[in-house]
Amino acid sequence: MDAATWDVILWILRALVALVFVGMGVNHFVPTSVRTMAAMIPPALRSSSPALSPRVLVWFTGVCEIAGGLGLLWPPTRVAAGIALVVFLAAVFPANAYAARHRDRFGALAIPFWPRLVGQIVLAALILVVALLP
Repeated sequence: MDAATWDVILWILRALVALVFVGMGVNHFVPTSVRTMAAMIPPALRSSSPALSPRVLVWFTGVCEIAGGLGLLWPPTRVAAGIALVVFLAAVFPANAYAARHRDRFGALAIPFWPRLVGQIVLAALILVVALLP
């Protein structure tokens, strides 16, 4: 495969990963999604402070996803955005694990623990590929 073809493939992968994160981030501002995602935050991680309410945390994570996705597309921020998105995936994993334990409450969002963990590891690896390769 020549360099030009590889560049196109990498650009497409980068754009797809960015689109996924921007799309997921925008979803953090849809009222029904906000309610569901706020409920997914484990009780141990909930704060009594209104500034850190589950709803505010959902909005904050939405902003993080949008910023990370866009950051992957701009060369000066690509590496930092990629690293931040991998850290982000680790940070939100407890909410996903909590939802997995309460499938009756969260339905399809409650992907079972092991497939979710494997999926997040694969996604993290893909993020690092698109972020770290020139």
